[in-house]
Amino acid sequence: MTTLIQKIKDIDWAEITENMHQNGYTVIPGFLEDEECERLKTDYEKAGLYRKRVIMERHRFGLGEYKYYDYPLPDIIQNIRTHIYPHQAPIANTWFKALQIDKQFSLSHNLLLDECHTNEQKKATPLILKYAKGGFKTLHQDLYGDIYFPIQTVLMLNQPGKDFTGGEFVLTQQIPRAQSKAIVLNPNKGDLLIFTTNFKPEKGAKDYYRVNMKHGVSEVKSGNRYTLGIIFHDALT
Repeated sequence: MTTLIQKIKDIDWAEITENMHQNGYTVIPGFLEDEECERLKTDYEKAGLYRKRVIMERHRFGLGEYKYYDYPLPDIIQNIRTHIYPHQAPIANTWFKALQIDKQFSLSHNLLLDECHTNEQKKATPLILKYAKGGFKTLHQDLYGDIYFPIQTVLMLNQPGKDFTGGEFVLTQQIPRAQSKAIVLNPNKGDLLIFTTNFKPEKGAKDYYRVNMKHGVSEVKSGNRYTLGIIFHDALT
């Protein structure tokens, strides 16, 4: 079986980069093996892996729950976080330059975390989410502090149409002086979705302008929906 690190190396990152520039998101099919998805789902009940459990309705985030992993992260999550980040940092740097934001990211994920920790953002942010029938997640952005990386990933851990119905992944683009655009995605089990956390640049007639984006999950109609979210920066709390 191809190792996860080798699988990351073998991805056509030039194509991924182009998709991100054009759309603000991209899907990599079959990134995780079925057994890897099942192991992550089984680990949901292992309390020692997590630092915090959030019941969404208590905070008006939606209906469902999620758990933040604690350090040290499981190997599969650590490898994804460490080895995908260097391919995403150049995209983020291009976006910030286009929008004339005075910030450039190191290609080393450890250096990003060092910056977070200097800002007292020391809590791990990767999380696993569970939605039962009726569950949903309101539109939001995952920032967690002043230091944030503008791209993140989600991995689908079970199969739409088989393990659950509904529960589509929703992205919205808020275009200046225009109506918002909704994008609905339905990745398969094991697929890796990469998308913007906050915004992307769009080329206008004269220059680039900022398109703000949010993401959420539509209502689950039946079954249970599990996903793994990997955010590259750390959190204050």
